Amino acid sequence: MSGNGNAAATAEENSPKMRVIRVGTRKSQLARIQTDSVVATLKALYPGLQFEIIAMSTTGDKILDTALSKIGEKSLFTKELEHALEKNEVDLVVHSLKDLPTVLPPGFTIGAICKRENPHDAVVFHPKFVGKTLETLPEKSVVGTSSLRRAAQLQRKFRHLEFRSIRGNLNTRLRKLDEQQEFSAIILATAGLQRMGWHNRVGQEGGCSVPVAVHTAMKDGQLYLTGGVWSLDGSDSIQETMQATIHVPAQHEDGPEDDPQLVGITACNIPRGPQLAAQNLGISLANLLLSKGAKNILDVARQLNDAH
Repeated sequence: MSGNGNAAATAEENSPKMRVIRVGTRKSQLARIQTDSVVATLKALYPGLQFEIIAMSTTGDKILDTALSKIGEKSLFTKELEHALEKNEVDLVVHSLKDLPTVLPPGFTIGAICKRENPHDAVVFHPKFVGKTLETLPEKSVVGTSSLRRAAQLQRKFRHLEFRSIRGNLNTRLRKLDEQQEFSAIILATAGLQRMGWHNRVGQEGGCSVPVAVHTAMKDGQLYLTGGVWSLDGSDSIQETMQATIHVPAQHEDGPEDDPQLVGITACNIPRGPQLAAQNLGISLANLLLSKGAKNILDVARQLNDAH
């Protein structure tokens, strides 16, 4: 037995060690759930690799008494993870795409995007208002959200409600809703609630630091892109939809992996032509919105937000 044991030990010592991939993530429960899901997918694709999850707190996690739009800092939920990546403390990081800055730091790339979850917003009501809707909440009811975009959209439709900032991870926000009397309801992402297993808390379905939004849909070879801009009080808005033909041949080579104009996204099996067509559609829609006064709306929104 000792001989077998020594032989096993020797074989183990001589066998090549599995490469360890260090994956950075935020410490919140939702971030860990999302990261665990990504790592599980990677393990299935690369069984010869080991994965170590390294969790850390970010600026956005630490500053909880100030609205996100007023902190005056970029990359609130990504900067610490970016620094860890720069210092080779992690090999890759997992983010919610909404938390990423519009422009990635030099040398960074989005290596992959997982299939999108439900893109809708959800209303979660205080227990005493279960069964209500936003329309039927009492006059001056307070609705909490950390997103200027959500507040602007809802203020336009529900004039009888008041909207205030609420900060913290999902657990913290739900606790504030349930245990305090300040909020009648809060607005959260449906995807987050579903990942946390809190489907039953969704009472109504409906880049968070500016009042802009975009939605895309692909149908019969046509890419439809809808964009909108809202004033903070919801009194003014611009919404437009444009479309472009996106032809993806049945047989083709993969798209370019190092094209800086494509925001670093490596889209497997999508050639350069369709990617550029989609990019140009986005640019055209942005220019259309700007030509109709979007810049003025955003300038006023920024001034009002800074003043408060």
